[in-house]
Amino acid sequence: MDSENRLRFLAHPALHTIIDKRDIEYVQSLMADFLERAKREPAALFKQLSSLGIGSLVTQEVGSNFDDNPSLQENSSKFVELK
Repeated sequence: MDSENRLRFLAHPALHTIIDKRDIEYVQSLMADFLERAKREPAALFKQLSSLGIGSLVTQEVGSNFDDNPSLQENSSKFVELK
């Protein structure tokens, strides 16, 4: 969540090159669903994603403020916001 309590999604800018071609449609659909649900129920979605374990998608670290977690800040510094 950002300073305005808005749930944001950051992704590697070359995400399409990291994901296997047979999975890209599924991941794009999943990301679109996340973005839509974040508008309606951000707290519930954040809670669900904080313990995510769907197929190859697994939550590694959880945080709501990058300033409190230098490793999240460093890992995401090159990521772009999904919109």
